[in-house]
Amino acid sequence: MHTRVIPREPVLDAGGPAAASALRELQALARAERLWALPLPAELGGGGLPFSAYAQLAEAEGASDHGPAALGSAPLLDVTMLARHAGSRVRETYLEPLVAGRIRTCYAMTEADAPGTDPFLTRTRADRETDGSRRITGRKWFTSGAATADLVTVLARTGAAPGDREGLSLVLVPTGSPGFRIVRELPVLGAAGQYEIELDGVVVPGDHLIGEEGGALAVAGERLALGRTLRSLRWLGQAQRAFDLMCERAATRSGSRGPLADHQLVQQHVFDALLALRSTRPLVHEAVALIAAGQDARTEVGLAKVAAARLLQQVTDSAIQVHGAAGLGPDTPLPALFRGGRTARILDGPDELHITSVARRTLRAYGPRPVTPG
Repeated sequence: MHTRVIPREPVLDAGGPAAASALRELQALARAERLWALPLPAELGGGGLPFSAYAQLAEAEGASDHGPAALGSAPLLDVTMLARHAGSRVRETYLEPLVAGRIRTCYAMTEADAPGTDPFLTRTRADRETDGSRRITGRKWFTSGAATADLVTVLARTGAAPGDREGLSLVLVPTGSPGFRIVRELPVLGAAGQYEIELDGVVVPGDHLIGEEGGALAVAGERLALGRTLRSLRWLGQAQRAFDLMCERAATRSGSRGPLADHQLVQQHVFDALLALRSTRPLVHEAVALIAAGQDARTEVGLAKVAAARLLQQVTDSAIQVHGAAGLGPDTPLPALFRGGRTARILDGPDELHITSVARRTLRAYGPRPVTPG
């Protein structure tokens, strides 16, 4: 990551043919050095590491937004979802090229009028045709990587009406299908990569339903638990990177009043950031352990996600403050890391969602208990 991927970030961030070429070179190096797709199934060409073992590496891999793609772990969520819940034809057609990096996937859940925190408002429909296929109509937005994806998993209604808790399903859609189009790019605080998409009567085979009809929320919940924990690990890696930059700046920069490291207010930034790092890391790995064991991790994932998002924003903000004007410019990754920290507090559910969910779940254990007769 530090000798090969991070030095190529300026090219990768710029996008275009040069970025695509640089990414292919990094992926080839990862394969040659036996670092390719470490957490993906060995029988499909991955490294076969269990999640508990991969979590020890995910921080380092996530220090750059380009790390997962360069090292082949980016499709972990989709590979896990398809391996567990897709039919045999979908698994046989897509899993091996997905692990090999020959195709890409994305995930479309939220709509302009149906936020991800309230999926029951979903209006996109996947109606059954007489031959068993599905005709999909609707719009999704903030779909990461849609412009370069070969497949998109779409949350859609296969029954009931918007607002109902039933009738939501997941459908796998090839993006080359007639009726699929990119409506526009949606820059996030100036950063590219998010898109609004339209599905105008897109028809897919009936066996492209992921999981049972009407069972989207169970599959999505499983995916979200893993995804939130994975993001938290990567945010830890980015926060550690910002912390290292801050400490290097403090230790090497001097002014008329001496080294920055001797200033008590700079020392306060270092202390607070180190405390946040040391406090957050155990929370995240507690969630990792529960997910790896197949246990209920909703409380731990909620705590980890909120803590890691706040951590990244806090540490990066301190690093920018210690750098001064240099921290606002293009010569360090701090502006991008800060943007990621602010975005993290909304991605995969805003802080408020996790705070209320965890608090309610915790308080239920303290509520009135049934009285046993006699």
